[in-house]
Amino acid sequence: MNLFFRRSIIAGTGLFLCIFMIVHLSANCILLLPEEIARGMYNAYSTTLRENPIIKIVAYLLYLSILLHVIYAILVTFRNRSAKPDKYAINKTEDNSSWASQNMGLLGILLLLFLIVHLANFWARIKLGMGASVGLDAAGNVDVYEVTSSLFHNGFYVLFYSLLMIPLGFHLNHGLKSAFKTLGFYHRKGLKVLARVSVIYASILSVGFGIIPLIVYFK
Repeated sequence: MNLFFRRSIIAGTGLFLCIFMIVHLSANCILLLPEEIARGMYNAYSTTLRENPIIKIVAYLLYLSILLHVIYAILVTFRNRSAKPDKYAINKTEDNSSWASQNMGLLGILLLLFLIVHLANFWARIKLGMGASVGLDAAGNVDVYEVTSSLFHNGFYVLFYSLLMIPLGFHLNHGLKSAFKTLGFYHRKGLKVLARVSVIYASILSVGFGIIPLIVYFK
């Protein structure tokens, strides 16, 4: 399997995940509303995600995208390292590439750690019934709001969650630009626009995801 195919899988799944994260952040914004409004809206939204057949298909595509993105990123990283086993005495890669591009492996490891902890606290508990049982709200929906709110009132979890949004921002900024280049987008002016869009996108997503737990915690 050639390198271009592997990088194309990373790029395609990465762009799909970028779209998902916009939707996910929009849903998290519900948590900023007063509890009496937010609980019902958040739980109804979560129920729709679990029960709508079309969204279920999208969810399976999401799980597949995460797996493929992680697996192929690991394969490409090891392939690149094995292709360059020796360090040069003088290495000026920083002159030609950003810090994020040189450390995507490290950023990926940090985000994989976050993903494992995040899924263990949310997805495994709600979808698989692992851990403490989840109750129902007044409308009979699974009280996902209570699970989220309780975690966002745990100081250690909030700190962990918010700090890991910093590497997320670097990862998204570099990853979004690289994905389009990998898929053949090399328009000179377009790349300049893409660079700005990537910074704006990564900033909104990382700050948005990082600040919501802090607001909930102190609220």
